[in-house]
Amino acid sequence: MMKSLLAGLLLLSAAAQAVTLDDLQQRFASQPVVRADFSQLREIKGMAQPLKSSGELLIAQDKGLWWHQAKPFPLTLVLDDKRMVQVMNGQAPQIITADSNPQMFQFNHLMRALFQADRQVLEQNFSLDFSDLGQQKWQLVLTPKTSPLDKLFNTITLQGAEYLDVIKLNDRQGDNTDITLSHQRLTPASLTDEEQKRFDF
Repeated sequence: MMKSLLAGLLLLSAAAQAVTLDDLQQRFASQPVVRADFSQLREIKGMAQPLKSSGELLIAQDKGLWWHQAKPFPLTLVLDDKRMVQVMNGQAPQIITADSNPQMFQFNHLMRALFQADRQVLEQNFSLDFSDLGQQKWQLVLTPKTSPLDKLFNTITLQGAEYLDVIKLNDRQGDNTDITLSHQRLTPASLTDEEQKRFDF
């Protein structure tokens, strides 16, 4: 009797801790600044070796996304609500706005939504298939339902636990990109002066 009671309590406890998409959005919303390292592996159809890159990123809810690739060559991207800035190998910044390149800007706006699990933006552009994998792990498979995303991607898969850990892009050309995030850090909860400057262009 005691064993079955204990088993029942454990099952109830497990059910109560199942992760939902709402939980996920609340969790990410409570993370105003996330810093992480990334490694990216891109398998391109017809190429024998995958392309590897790595670096660090910074997501600030009130500022945007700062993405700095260190290897194989320096490349910095800054995405905010109004523009995308790209700096390559110390050259002059290239600035793309919603007016100058609407498709590119839409895609970059989407990248921010992915990192922040912005449910409203995701639901506008994708069919969502959310799975609780147990032990607080989850997976969200996004299938594009708007153009031009449906012409670019078959699916985009997000996986994680407390943080977003993996983004998998499966595109229409048959290429696959896996972005793995590690060493996520939430403190300090606001940007340092040095981090603030990364968004100044």
